[in-house]
Amino acid sequence: MKIYIDTPENIAKMAAKRYVDLLAEKPDAVLGFATGSTPLGLYGELAQLCADGKVSFKNVTSFNLDEYVGLDGTHDQSYRYFMNENLFSKIDIDIANTNVPSGLDTSAETAAAYDKAIEAAGGIEIQLLGIGNNGHIGFNEPETPFGSITHLVELTDSTRQANKRFFNSIEEVPTHAVTMGIKTVMNAKSVILMAIGSAKADIIKATIQGDVTESVPASVLQLHPNVEVYLDFEAAAAL
Repeated sequence: MKIYIDTPENIAKMAAKRYVDLLAEKPDAVLGFATGSTPLGLYGELAQLCADGKVSFKNVTSFNLDEYVGLDGTHDQSYRYFMNENLFSKIDIDIANTNVPSGLDTSAETAAAYDKAIEAAGGIEIQLLGIGNNGHIGFNEPETPFGSITHLVELTDSTRQANKRFFNSIEEVPTHAVTMGIKTVMNAKSVILMAIGSAKADIIKATIQGDVTESVPASVLQLHPNVEVYLDFEAAAAL
């Protein structure tokens, strides 16, 4: 596990270079993307690099981590909408090659098919992750089995409260989501974990220096052979 600590602006630039280097070597790479406020700096960097002709996504296939149940892709709080607005519309990716779990068809068969589609595409080269205050990656809440694949989850109250700021009220925050499983994430050839802000300091310490336990889902990354962690100074304060 490699750990990089700098300002939010600089860690975004450093992480972006990983994509530039990968796509120079493998233009048709499969990428795993994440949503939330943490990757916005990275996505801004990638959009600018694409506009400057320094990287191209035209042959890339992408798979997102998760999606809220009950929201279609036109809902402004859906993760499909988030990706279209914050990245896909700003780079030269073929939108037909971008994949986000369905928030409407949540059958076990459809969830399992998501993993099969990743495998059929050749597997994810870089899986991008943020981290929840309780250690969740994707929407894999504490005590999610490490062997899980893409599945339907009930969101904890703490996760819904954390996401309430994006909705008009807590009642509007979906109670369930579809998420890549922990095994799905661990199957990626490399992982980038990003965290920003003092609120993430304790869980970053537990993730990197604590026991590997299902009570801290992100701790499983200690077992992955190729993980890079990008932290700002506040998120790294407890290390």
